[in-house]
Amino acid sequence: MGMTITIGNVTIKKTAALAPLAGVADRAFREVCRKLGACYTVGEMTSSKGLTYHNQKTANLLALGESEHPGGIQLFGDDPLTMARAAEMALAYQPDMIDINMGCPAPKVAGNGGGSALMKRPQLAGQIIREVVRAVPVPVTVKFRKGWDDQSVNAVEFAKMAEQNGAAAVTIHGRTRQQMYAPSADWQIIRAVKQAVSIPVIGNGDVDSVASAIGMYEQTGVDLIMIGRGALGNPFLFSQIDRYFTDGTLLPDPPLEQRLGYLLEQTRLAVEYKGESVALKEARKHAGWYLKGSPGAARLRERAGGLKTMADLQMLVDEALLQEQKARQRRQ
Repeated sequence: MGMTITIGNVTIKKTAALAPLAGVADRAFREVCRKLGACYTVGEMTSSKGLTYHNQKTANLLALGESEHPGGIQLFGDDPLTMARAAEMALAYQPDMIDINMGCPAPKVAGNGGGSALMKRPQLAGQIIREVVRAVPVPVTVKFRKGWDDQSVNAVEFAKMAEQNGAAAVTIHGRTRQQMYAPSADWQIIRAVKQAVSIPVIGNGDVDSVASAIGMYEQTGVDLIMIGRGALGNPFLFSQIDRYFTDGTLLPDPPLEQRLGYLLEQTRLAVEYKGESVALKEARKHAGWYLKGSPGAARLRERAGGLKTMADLQMLVDEALLQEQKARQRRQ
C-alpha cells in the first residue's frame, strides 16, 4: 500500500488520522496525538455563524498548533454564503484544508439544519460545498454519515454529489444519524462510497486497535482511516498503527504509567491554552478514559469528577499508580 495519499495539493502519510471530536479533540489532545504519530488532525467543529459574528469563543476553537500540519479546520452551518465567508475567515489560522461537517448527529446542530440534517437536503449541501470551494484556495473536504436513518441510506449518492460540487475528498462515518454512536459501524457502506467516487475517501467508525485499522483498510479499500472514540484515553494507538505500517512491528499497549503520562502532558498543554479552571474541568472526562481498565478505576473515575487543579490531577495519577502496584503485588 502506498505510504502517502494526496488530497488536492496536500500530502498525508497513509496511517491514521484523528477525527474532529467536538469538546474532546481540542488543540492539547490533538498535539499529543500528533506527537504519537497521528498523520492528520482536524480541529473541533466550529459554527460558521459564530465565526462570521466575530464570536471570540468560536475563534479560540480554530487555533492549530505548530505540529498540526497538515491539519484541517471543520465548519458547520446550513447557509452557503455564511459558510463561504466563514471558510475565508478560517484561512487566517492557516489550515491546510477546510472540512465541512455534514455528519454531526447532535440535536443542537442537526436540529438547526446543519450537520447530518444536510443529508436530507443534498441540493442545499451541494450549494454549500460549491460556495466554500469557490471561496478558498485550499482543498475542501466533506464529512458525513451513512444516512439520516436506516430508511434513507444515501451515502453513495451524497459522496458523488460532493465530488461533483468540487470536494477534494470525503470522510464517511459508517453509522446513520439515528444510530448516533451505537451499534457497530457499517464498513460495507464505506466500501461502496470508495468504489463510487474517484476522489480520496477517508473511513471512520470502530477503529480502536491495529487489527481493526488493518481490517478497515483491507475491507473497505479506503485511502485513509480516521479514528475518533478509539483514541480517547489511548493516543498511543497512533504510535502502534504508525509503527505497524512502517515496519510491521506490533508495539505492546503502553503500561499505565506511560498512559497517565500522556494525560498529564495533555492537561498541562490545555492549561497553557485555556487556563487551569477550564482545562481541569475538561480533564475530568479525559481522566475517566485514561483510567479505563486500571485497578480501582470506578472509584478513581469518581474522584476525577472533582478535579480542579493540576495538583489534584497529579494526586489522582499517583493514587492510580499505587493501586496498580498493589494489584500487581497481590498477583505475585
